[in-house]
Amino acid sequence: MFEDLNIPELEIICRKKKELDIPKGESVIKEGDPIREFLYLKKGLVKLFKHNENDQDQIISIAKPYDFVGLLSVFSDKHYNYSVTAIEDTTICLIDLDAVKKIIRQNGRFALNLLEKISKTSDTIIKNNLEIGKKNLRGRIAYILLLFANHIYEQDSFELPISRKEIAELIEMTTENVIRILSEFRKDNIIGITGKNIEIVDKPRLQKICDLG
Repeated sequence: MFEDLNIPELEIICRKKKELDIPKGESVIKEGDPIREFLYLKKGLVKLFKHNENDQDQIISIAKPYDFVGLLSVFSDKHYNYSVTAIEDTTICLIDLDAVKKIIRQNGRFALNLLEKISKTSDTIIKNNLEIGKKNLRGRIAYILLLFANHIYEQDSFELPISRKEIAELIEMTTENVIRILSEFRKDNIIGITGKNIEIVDKPRLQKICDLG
């Protein structure tokens, strides 16, 4: 997104940025915090979520390296409308928002690239939520496992960074049902589970469950 910046603009970004290491489980943004920086995820994973009226968390999405984690609120409000918490040890790059806005005003190509990034982020969140919403429980679990395998870790064996409870929050099901379906997948030799480690053993079958959802 920064490829269309000239040298003086890049110097502004470099002067106005800082990096922050966030341990797993620590908060990056709290809902209601003032928006002062443009946040870029350099390393790790974070979850974006809202606390609802039922005193429960609803996970909106999971952001991976090279994502801009504040895009959903950064230009539409003065305060964040959601919270962000690290689900792995994470490094965040913070760029002063006023510096970014200054460059937007003078560099149309950068502004268009930023709009494209915002649109893609929104489209991805909407697509994932719609896909999850139209599936049954087994299909939802399969979708999440394939999401981590194909789009986050890009391998079929990985350490699941979120708890069973957080999976339930992501797919709007109970924790008990999540545990039950994961156990069924293991018994059917579709996945292997060792603690938090997941290995997708029969990916075509898992994909079929997801597709038929």
